[in-house]
Amino acid sequence: MRSELPLALPGQTVGLFGGSFDPPHAGHLHVSREALKRLGLDRVWWLVSPGNPLKDRGPAPLERRLEAARALVHHPRIVVTDIEAKLGTRYTAETIAALRRLYPGVRFVWLMGADNLAQFDRWQHWERIMRTVPICVLARPGQRISARTAKAAQIYRFARRPAGAARTLAHAEAPAWAFLNVPMVDVSSSEIRARGEW
Repeated sequence: MRSELPLALPGQTVGLFGGSFDPPHAGHLHVSREALKRLGLDRVWWLVSPGNPLKDRGPAPLERRLEAARALVHHPRIVVTDIEAKLGTRYTAETIAALRRLYPGVRFVWLMGADNLAQFDRWQHWERIMRTVPICVLARPGQRISARTAKAAQIYRFARRPAGAARTLAHAEAPAWAFLNVPMVDVSSSEIRARGEW
């Protein structure tokens, strides 16, 4: 099992970017590059999930999404993985707990779009996630205000760090989160599906 998982060494910082990637697109890649640069991460891992518990309709088959993601990513520090399928975890809190056990000494940061922060309080054990790893929220088109007024943002406003301190986020003790405005690529998986291009 261990040999099938990506390499990370104690002391390294890894951004975890989870999602269905149905389909993966330039916006995912853009956000990943920004996270590497702004947070000073060693790696970003795309956790291509088997399914999204919050969505009624299942995504395209996992193998198809993995293949499309790997065809899109040509960056030495962005790694496309099916870790959740290999670990058998269904929820983010379970995945993070398993990764922390498997990679002692690695500093993980959860990466999410601002649209996810707006409904983060609907995630299973979301407060446990907040108290386990630092979180970086990356702005997406039209989601800045709803994210800032989100329940999770309000409850954990005391743990919010200024964007200028983003490079220290990976080494912060949770709860700690930052909201980063990044130059935006206005593309979404749902739009691509609606156009029949996936």
